[in-house]
Amino acid sequence: MADRGASALSLPDDWPDHPDPILALNRMGRFDWDLDTRVMLMDAQARDIFDLRPDESEAPDVLVTRIPPAETVRLDIAVSQALKDGSENYGVYFRVRRRDGTLRWTHVRGYIGRDATGLPRHILGIVRDATEELGDGGARGEQASQEDALRQQTNIVQLTTAALAHARTVQDVIDVVKDTHGLTLLGATSLVMGLVEAGRIRLVAEGPVGSFVPGTRITRIDEQYPMSEAVRTLSPRFIESPEEFAERYPVLWPHLADLHITSAAYLPLIVQTRPIGAMGLLYSDRRGFTPEERNILVALCSSIAQSMQRAMFYEQEMDLAQGLQQAMLPRTIPSVPGADVAVRYRAASIGGGLGRDIGGDWYDLIPLPGGRVGAVIGDVQGHDTHAAAVMGQLRIVLRAYAAEGHPPATVMARASVFLHELDTDRSATCLYAEADLSTGVLQMVRAGHIDPLVRRADGVCHRVHVPGGLPLGLSAEFDRLEYPVGTMELDPGNVLLLCTDGLVEEPGADLDDGIGTLSALVTTGPEDVRELADRLIDVAEERGVDDDVALLLLRRRPPDSPRAGGRLQQHVAPGDPEALTEARRMVRAGVGAWGTGNRADEIELVADELITNALMHTEGSAVVTLRVLTGGERRLRVEVADSSSALPRRREAGESGVSGRGLLLVELLADEWGVEARGGGKCVWCEFSVTKTSGHDPGDGARVADADADGTGRGSR
Repeated sequence: MADRGASALSLPDDWPDHPDPILALNRMGRFDWDLDTRVMLMDAQARDIFDLRPDESEAPDVLVTRIPPAETVRLDIAVSQALKDGSENYGVYFRVRRRDGTLRWTHVRGYIGRDATGLPRHILGIVRDATEELGDGGARGEQASQEDALRQQTNIVQLTTAALAHARTVQDVIDVVKDTHGLTLLGATSLVMGLVEAGRIRLVAEGPVGSFVPGTRITRIDEQYPMSEAVRTLSPRFIESPEEFAERYPVLWPHLADLHITSAAYLPLIVQTRPIGAMGLLYSDRRGFTPEERNILVALCSSIAQSMQRAMFYEQEMDLAQGLQQAMLPRTIPSVPGADVAVRYRAASIGGGLGRDIGGDWYDLIPLPGGRVGAVIGDVQGHDTHAAAVMGQLRIVLRAYAAEGHPPATVMARASVFLHELDTDRSATCLYAEADLSTGVLQMVRAGHIDPLVRRADGVCHRVHVPGGLPLGLSAEFDRLEYPVGTMELDPGNVLLLCTDGLVEEPGADLDDGIGTLSALVTTGPEDVRELADRLIDVAEERGVDDDVALLLLRRRPPDSPRAGGRLQQHVAPGDPEALTEARRMVRAGVGAWGTGNRADEIELVADELITNALMHTEGSAVVTLRVLTGGERRLRVEVADSSSALPRRREAGESGVSGRGLLLVELLADEWGVEARGGGKCVWCEFSVTKTSGHDPGDGARVADADADGTGRGSR
């Protein structure tokens, strides 16, 4: 314990057993109250004034049982005010109920001992019997006491109303009502509260422990109970004596006899002339209610009713929003051959942990043809029902665009245009990753979202810097729909982690620091992605973050046996230069990721010729496929399929001709080429014998290859 700095106020250890004769002559006693340990020492005279036994004198809580609740208000406020405002002493008159039930006036003068920092540590006081002092003025003192108690009750009603203004849920309202420093200081021994549901009253609060009456958890409105009567008649029921209680409510009274109830007030909770419930206050130290007290209680119940109705509306809206959000999020995550997947979602904490908010964070996993899979993580601006609705629409269109076969950049650009054309002012951040699990080629586009993380098979986790564009909606508004594609190779055993910023952002901390902390957690986390996801969500729960958290983990499984190479595929529509650029990017990404030695330029040139021929000499779109073939030798195959059944033919180009050399280039550069008839069209293909370069290094996982719009490649880290 810190030095009290007021040792002169301390009393000898044997002080309680040696009353001062002068104090005894004046019917005065002394006490020393240790505020740290809550132990109160009294001398014999003080114990006599309070009518306490020696074994009861060290606990202030025992003394409280001898002071009527209305008097406790006055005493508590006097002591609390003196402790808070730095006063050296305080004085207060109050009544004490002795063992025989009689009330005696008492006066206390307390002197506060503080430590060197000014904190109160103990109170040294003098207590005296003031009944004779008041004499004939006792009645006037009683009246003043009642007026003072009424003022304090009014103040408590105001404080309770202020506290109710911050209550958002039904439980918040109940907690305010049951607060021992709030409503019960009005003098009530116990309380009950019920809400009307489907023509019945459901009990939602009762206290203290042991005061519950069996059979009253759910009651009918037409039953002979005071709460039912208050709801039925929309009028308060004031019961002013035990005899009245027993006569009017004979079914209920026997269960309350042990609580020594002397009076009660049951008040309806009314909103717009409609009862939503009722509240009962039961007293054990009073009979009857003055008109002023009745008005105060009615006013208090009006505030409680308004707060309860607001809380019920809030919870209904939250239920609707949460149901909407749950409907918008994927109910199940599809099984992905070659990968282990885990997804998690955590709603934000609100109001200091009072409940859960609703937002626009989402995740998605989209199975794609050819053993590919699309992984999405996103965050719509805002935390309300509108954000959840926008999130659901975005998720649907992203899934549709990806399933149509559009490349990642096109998927993101079209989603941005869609959001811009919605009747909303919301934007969204998003990251879309398309993985070929057979080859490990990973293509990613980022729209204002935080970078992903990759944990290698050896456990080391690091941030992957992905080139990005503007958030969805904003890129369309400012006509900046370019989304560069970052490409890397996800090795077997590596884990891709996509998350929203609620998992990494902390108040007052830099985003990079948050990502570094997350990387450390992932590095030391469980190997199993489901256990790792649980651990990360638990950390967010412990931190009590005030933002939603969406999380997607994808681990590429090591192959059980040697497998054929993978495949990349791209649709190219005629007259769509963006799609043509994306096809070239895909070829460059595949050639770079799979390692083709010194044949990379040849493959890119031949692929470009085949694509160009398909678009120039046919009327429909083309489908470009790049795949690795394994067997006797490693070969890379380029296929361009179109809807025309006309076979390609070689044309002679003149000396000054700028076209006509396409098939000649294919024949000269490719090891083999040919044409396959397919239903409704054909496929022109060519193959290259390649050996994966020993010096090919896909990097440490933090390196992604990126191609810009003009077709020039660059590496970024």
